[in-house]
Amino acid sequence: MKLNEALLRAVPVARPAHLALISEHAAPLSAPGKAEHAGQDVYVASLAHELALAGVHVDIFTRRSAPAQKQVVPLGDKVQVIHVPAGPPYPLPKEQLLPYMDRFARFVIRFARRLPAPYDIVHANFFMSGMVAQQLKLALGIPYVITFHALSAARRQGALDAFPPERSRIESALMREADRVIAQCAQDRLDMEQLYGADPQRITVAPRGFDPNELWPLPRLAARAQLGLAPGRFTVLHLGRLAPRKGIDTAFQGLAMLRERHRIDADLVVVGADDGREDRGEGAELARLKGLAHQLGIGAHVRFAGQQPRAALRLWYGAADVFVSTPWYEPFGITPVEAMACARPVIGAEVGGIKSTVVDGLTGFLIPSRDPRALAERLALLHADPALGRRMGEEGLLRAWRHYTWRAVARQACAVYATVLDETQPGMASGFTPF
Repeated sequence: MKLNEALLRAVPVARPAHLALISEHAAPLSAPGKAEHAGQDVYVASLAHELALAGVHVDIFTRRSAPAQKQVVPLGDKVQVIHVPAGPPYPLPKEQLLPYMDRFARFVIRFARRLPAPYDIVHANFFMSGMVAQQLKLALGIPYVITFHALSAARRQGALDAFPPERSRIESALMREADRVIAQCAQDRLDMEQLYGADPQRITVAPRGFDPNELWPLPRLAARAQLGLAPGRFTVLHLGRLAPRKGIDTAFQGLAMLRERHRIDADLVVVGADDGREDRGEGAELARLKGLAHQLGIGAHVRFAGQQPRAALRLWYGAADVFVSTPWYEPFGITPVEAMACARPVIGAEVGGIKSTVVDGLTGFLIPSRDPRALAERLALLHADPALGRRMGEEGLLRAWRHYTWRAVARQACAVYATVLDETQPGMASGFTPF
């Protein structure tokens, strides 16, 4: 048994608690990093796993996306995934799922009514899951909390949201009616307050996390040898879904400046899946980025590694000299935390959750978004002073372990559940006592 599992199983709970996690478009059984899933599926699966280790029974409701999917699939001890028949049984962009949420809610209500014991609380993920939780509360009186993962009003400040305009109205209503809102960082909470007029007393900040059994520091040369990367070249890593808001353009432009103005022989490795569908071949964003690399004259120095299994991510983090994350909008951003867990310095855009996870000058550098010149300057500084990069990596590792393990995230979630139950159903919160 792994150490953190043994510790969690040793923690007693007063009674088995029963939680419904709703994640309509991000399924915990699917591969992370794809266009329709990103990090939400990892959040849901990891939170459920840690809660189960503490004695909580968790049902995860997600939309059926294949004809052969079983309706109920066990996902470890005390966790099961329920595939909800809402919409056609094949993958759809999440922007097309809104018309199916009433059907989704009716199924969850029927499922819950057949249970021998009711759910104590519901945790919705994303605004459409919040709509389902809202209906569940109206029908059965079950309180709910919600994590939005992204906000329409915040996204629209940098690019058009593909959802209809009513999304913002729905989000605003959920912020008023949910028993508690879980923001992923201080900026997420501030966006809710300033863009939606949300009550700050109803918002609790609880971040995402990483799995210490999945990510840890590796010797750089050994990792590069396994991946076939040049052992002595300064290597920058960008890891995450290929989407315009991720700001990968800034990383490309920064690399070009690093090579041209600072005369540093550096490569950029890009790990992540394209926004295009698998049945369409190479997606538009990947094609655009390849064209941009060619235009900037760095095509030979950018390696597109595609989507990688989570078990291999520690190799990619471990092979890098520095990790960069330069989005213009990021509700939280787990990859900087994962890089810190692998003892690598991080250069991040000063937006969203990155402002909370990266400590400027200590675990890496914060730079303005869309500022390739600042990125190139910080990269040149780390290239000139490898000892600085090592110290920043060590500080990042300590910070990740102190604040961002999934166990710490689950502890904070349990505290929120217990508070809500204490307010709405006194005496029912004992099963969610923070461990």
